Amino acid sequence: MLSVEDWAEIRRLYRAEQMPIKAIARVIGVSKNTVKRALAAAGPPRYQRVPRGSVVDAAEPRIRELLQAWPTMPATVIAERIGWQHSLTVLKDRIRELRPVYLPPDPASRTAYAAGEVAQCDLWFPAITLPVGFGQARSASRLPVLVLVTGYARWLAARLIPSRGAEDLFAGWWQLLAGLGGVPRVLVWDGEGAVGQRRRRQTVLTQQAHGFRGVLGAKILICDPGDPEAKGLVERANGYLETSFLPGRTFSSPADFNAQLADWLVLVNQRQRRVLGCAPADRIDADRAAMLPLPPVAPPTGWHSSLRLPRDHYVRLDSNDYSVHPAVVGRRVEVAADLERVQVSYDGQLVADHERCWARHQTLSDPAHVQAAARLRHQRAALGATGPHRDVQEVERRCLADYDAAFGLHDGQGVA
Repeated sequence: MLSVEDWAEIRRLYRAEQMPIKAIARVIGVSKNTVKRALAAAGPPRYQRVPRGSVVDAAEPRIRELLQAWPTMPATVIAERIGWQHSLTVLKDRIRELRPVYLPPDPASRTAYAAGEVAQCDLWFPAITLPVGFGQARSASRLPVLVLVTGYARWLAARLIPSRGAEDLFAGWWQLLAGLGGVPRVLVWDGEGAVGQRRRRQTVLTQQAHGFRGVLGAKILICDPGDPEAKGLVERANGYLETSFLPGRTFSSPADFNAQLADWLVLVNQRQRRVLGCAPADRIDADRAAMLPLPPVAPPTGWHSSLRLPRDHYVRLDSNDYSVHPAVVGRRVEVAADLERVQVSYDGQLVADHERCWARHQTLSDPAHVQAAARLRHQRAALGATGPHRDVQEVERRCLADYDAAFGLHDGQGVA
């Protein structure tokens, strides 16, 4: 077979040097017919193996009949129908080549987003171990970062939250929307348990999600399982966080993580995006102007409960115990907590205010509450020691002679 180098040299000698075919054949060391074929060829020579028959060739007409009747028929079923006795691999390869002929085309559509129309949300779990205090640390599986990306401006917002429970997820979600300054008309999620799931191609939301979207006036859409293209913006944002924000960073606490993340997001939203031709910061004003306005009253998020304060004057929230002023022991108090604070109130007055603890099974005591409890115990003990005593009244004793007279025994007669 003529090499590509000899083919190129033959054409050069003929076109540039005007050398006759006979001379070219003598210089290259090939026949004149080889030179003629090289000059007539449209391209360089390529090695082509002579096609050999396959064991599948005899069964191909039957395979085509089955695919024409049922284009999505699995290869294992086709093998059963045609009585295939050979390697399943070669059969699958042939079916893979033939199947697209009988399937309708499935072109990908380019998605365009209108201003204020949609935002995609997801949870990202960074592959780090973060110290959360009291000698404890959380691994990647328990470090949810709530991520939000708007469709029109590609504005990226994110925040680390204590857990993926409904109380913390909706509190973090509201903070991202409040920081955005508007509410996109459609909020897209995958099947997150606290938000909802997809059943029979319909979105089924939780009661908390219905209450949340009712205050916002927006629509929440749950994607079908196995359809990552439906929220490709936030999926790419998660990958961008993984490869651009995380490498080379160390974090001392959840607050430090959120502080570094906030600084990084400011820079990211000012970077030029090729698909936009500008930075998200250049588009966010138009995106925000077309969004729904923030509701005048924030939706109820976070932890809320009511209980009668026990004698130990502590309330439990997310496995941790927080002290309350002991003056309200035995009275009904209201417990409210968000991502940063845990507060307890009685009759509209604040009786406890603690920083939210991310560690587990801890007891957090306010020194003022401990001192107040000690004083009250001392006062109680002093009251018990000096309190008034009740006079002990002696029981009147009756003379035994009165019983003798009553039974007629006073004259000395005995009982027979």
